[in-house]
Amino acid sequence: MADLGVQSEREPFLGESTPGSREWDIIETEEHYKSRWRSIRILYLTMFLSSVGFSIVIMSIWPYLQKIDQTADTSFLGWVIAAFSLGQMVASPIFGWWSNYRPRKEPLTVSIFISVTANCLYAYVHVPASHNKYYMLVARGLVGFGAGNVAVIRSYIAGATSLQERTNSMANTSACQALGFILGPVFQTCFALIGEKGVTWDTIQLQINMYTAPVLLGAFLGVLNIILILTILREHHVDDLGRQCKNINFEEASTEEVQLPQGNIDHVAVVTTNVLFFVVLFIFALFETILTPLTMDMYAWTPEQAVLYDGIILAALGVEAVIIFMGIKLLSKKFGERAILLGGLTIVWAGFFILLPWGNQFPKVQWEDLHNNSIPNTTFGEIIITLWRSPKEDHSEGPTGCPMAQAWCLDTPMIHLAQFLTAAVLIGIGYSSCNVMSYTLYSKILGPSPQGVYMGWLTASGSAARILGPVFISQVYTSWGPRWAFSLVCGIVVLTIMLVGVAYRRLVAFSVRHGGIQEEPS
Repeated sequence: MADLGVQSEREPFLGESTPGSREWDIIETEEHYKSRWRSIRILYLTMFLSSVGFSIVIMSIWPYLQKIDQTADTSFLGWVIAAFSLGQMVASPIFGWWSNYRPRKEPLTVSIFISVTANCLYAYVHVPASHNKYYMLVARGLVGFGAGNVAVIRSYIAGATSLQERTNSMANTSACQALGFILGPVFQTCFALIGEKGVTWDTIQLQINMYTAPVLLGAFLGVLNIILILTILREHHVDDLGRQCKNINFEEASTEEVQLPQGNIDHVAVVTTNVLFFVVLFIFALFETILTPLTMDMYAWTPEQAVLYDGIILAALGVEAVIIFMGIKLLSKKFGERAILLGGLTIVWAGFFILLPWGNQFPKVQWEDLHNNSIPNTTFGEIIITLWRSPKEDHSEGPTGCPMAQAWCLDTPMIHLAQFLTAAVLIGIGYSSCNVMSYTLYSKILGPSPQGVYMGWLTASGSAARILGPVFISQVYTSWGPRWAFSLVCGIVVLTIMLVGVAYRRLVAFSVRHGGIQEEPS
């Protein structure tokens, strides 16, 4: 057996890592090293495909829903969108618990198979004679249920990496997730060339059009993913120093196994990190939700302009997130995860503070009846409806600006475009930093024991945030306007910063808390 140090992934994203020296000596065969990183990269791919599964149809759900069931309204659309997060919230603890006691191949394969089946169901929701909207609701809920494997992915990567490798690996995982969210709508746009009619395979009643082609591609990629998991993925578990450990998932006996350090998990730190993760995703979910109605109200953009410009803004924020995820590797080595987390929250606060309306210039107000031409801000489904509007739906340009139905439009100053763009950049930077740091810290706090159930609860808290964030912002923004909405968000962030400050000394790695290794700088 050769002496090999396992260098953390400092090479280009998803590039080959090579064994090298490290500040402590670890015995690891070259075969074990290569197998470990092959398995981790397969899970990077799985995370990417899970994100694509959510975003690849997000721009076409509303027109497809209208096409298959004329009884569907925007309130029901809200449930269809929320079904993904609801499904993921339910499934995450289940798959996490499963992965603690059985090889991870099992929950991963089953979860991806559920997603493949759900995508096929989505492609056939036009076939039933009635209640088609409910079939779509079930399909999206099952896709979300399959996406509960995110908990398994994170727990596997946490258990298969040392402390030194952990931040880099979690950053790569986040980058794959962000890329999936960015490229999903791009794939959808490419399939728009097929058209609404497309082609029909009468024998199996399959319509291949701009609505179904994306999910069929998702199903095909899911099958390939299952094959890769079954053939390449192997169970690996190392301690915080990178030494191979024995656990319930391990498939092969080893003569070089080491005992796991003994000690209790700090549950105060666990709960704190769950709250942090919830707040981080809650804030970004509400920002994504309010983006379109805010820009239409403030800048009198038409629905078509809002879809185009806001789409560009979100795509740019996605690219920004990938860059941040890559740069966070270097910053974490210098400053530590806790300091970056606090810095990220401060940047998020600054972004929302900048968004507060100032001055004496007011937005254009709609005086006309806007029943069919603007965003009726009453339900979650309605407030995001313009994301699915097609230019063909409106034969004449309707009134634009801040609707009179929102009383605050008369006395709330407008948010200038430069002010808005600056805030968006800051929120993107802060969110990206906090996102990866929160669950990197979480994995280190939990230590080398199986983390499936805990990662399941973390993923479930994130799913709950994506459900509650849009509901919160739609109600507050509609009733009280951006000044109150963003002031409340600033207050939430301040409370979160205070929480981090109170729990700061407890947010340390399991092995550091129990005296195993030196604490990283922070």
